[in-house]
Amino acid sequence: MPTRTVGEVMARDVVQAGPTTSFKEVVRLLDHHRIDGLPVVDTDDKVLGVLSGSDLVCAQACREGSAPPLSVTAQDMMSSPAITVHPEQSVADAARLMERRGVERLPVVDEADRLIGIATRRDLLRVFLRADEDIRREVTEEIGGGAAELPSERVLVSVRDGVVTLEGRVRLRSRVREIVHAAWRLEGVVGVVNGLGFRIDDGGEPAGPARTGRA
Repeated sequence: MPTRTVGEVMARDVVQAGPTTSFKEVVRLLDHHRIDGLPVVDTDDKVLGVLSGSDLVCAQACREGSAPPLSVTAQDMMSSPAITVHPEQSVADAARLMERRGVERLPVVDEADRLIGIATRRDLLRVFLRADEDIRREVTEEIGGGAAELPSERVLVSVRDGVVTLEGRVRLRSRVREIVHAAWRLEGVVGVVNGLGFRIDDGGEPAGPARTGRA
């Protein structure tokens, strides 16, 4: 299975606001579409910022005790500059960016930086809903005829809740790391537990006994 891209999982029908969209209209959009955030774009569909329910609450809280402005618009409340991604980026890279920057959604832009979609945490997490049997089959195929160049029957592969467990014995010590990496990079794999042994120490650095975590 090839690496999934943002373009494959993003929503293309994007609810959006303009810079002059009023506070009340933004609230209506969020409530009507049952979403908790949206991008703010200019007349050329270029993303100016992102507006979330938290931004709305903050805007209201900041107004307490001060003279109310004549109007509050999306441009006044949005977080800017927006953190965006391109459709050809991998889902894993987008998920890392989302986690690192502490955001819940990423506007997706084309080569001209125009909005073409949006990816939320839920969209990105869908790749981890693959069935364990599908993952086990792909890992077996990958280590049998791929980077590791080893007959699949020498390695026992089991998968539970996305965590791949590798058991058995291979010929070269350096192959252990190759096999672990081959399994770890596949879509839907949450972690890898390495229980592989080797017959010949060719000086390669072996993988650790266990590796788990987020992609």
